[in-house]
Amino acid sequence: MVTKPNRSRGLGRGLSALMADVSPDGDTVDTPRRPDMNIPIERIHPNPDQPRRNFDEAALNDLAASVGEKGIIQPLILRRDPNNSEQYQIVAGERRWRAAQMAQLHEVPAVLREYSDTETLEIAIIENIQRSDLNAVDEAAGYRQLMDRFGHTQDQLASALGKSRSHIANSMRLLALPDDVQVLLINGALTAGQARPLIGHDRASELAKQIVAKKLSARQAEQLAKAPAATGTIPKGPKAKAVKDADTLQIEAELKAQLKMSVSIDQNPSGEGGKITIGYRDLEQLDDLLRALSGG
Repeated sequence: MVTKPNRSRGLGRGLSALMADVSPDGDTVDTPRRPDMNIPIERIHPNPDQPRRNFDEAALNDLAASVGEKGIIQPLILRRDPNNSEQYQIVAGERRWRAAQMAQLHEVPAVLREYSDTETLEIAIIENIQRSDLNAVDEAAGYRQLMDRFGHTQDQLASALGKSRSHIANSMRLLALPDDVQVLLINGALTAGQARPLIGHDRASELAKQIVAKKLSARQAEQLAKAPAATGTIPKGPKAKAVKDADTLQIEAELKAQLKMSVSIDQNPSGEGGKITIGYRDLEQLDDLLRALSGG
């Protein structure tokens, strides 16, 4: 009788325990772990199933300079190579390993773990998700992999990764965007806030190009997505009224208290300039305003 793998194994060692081996940025932490050993660089090689294929060259050069000056603070997480017991496979810390080679180090500190192929891949995905420079599409794909391949729920991911459930759900919705729009997200031309209103839109690709070309804000992108297809422009009128931020509301309140009149501040959609509307009750109050403005 063949036993099927348990896809809904919950957090268990599948996530919460594995998280202990992955620091938020993968490179430095406040309290470095004591390494089990120092291992020659030539006996270490990357995990062939590592989901992260691209490494920012400038960031890698900066890390190499730091490693050359201070050494590797946080040890790599390694396991024995399943096909060669004399070699080691990277579980977490490939950037540190690459930087060490650039800095011409001969060996690196490491912590040795006994992880299965599944756990090794799981940690690699978790490490990538926690990276601060990860783009929105790769982050969403990481969540999707953890759910589809390992049976984790959104609630479990939110709890273990320190994210809100809504953040994870909204992030994964970005994977429903057309491929060309996802490319704009990956290369940074489009933000998640700008792209989210385009999810499920039949003109998503066309509108994404307009948002990038016109440098629209996330709010303007939302208005554009709601505009009639015939116009393709940001609608005007009550529906297009921007939500005021906390700073604007605070300034309005201070002016109202100072002038004893109704005050409304409306910024231009571009964020540059705007207008202030002051309402007066009668001519006497208007005179009070004139005296206040003239310093009388």
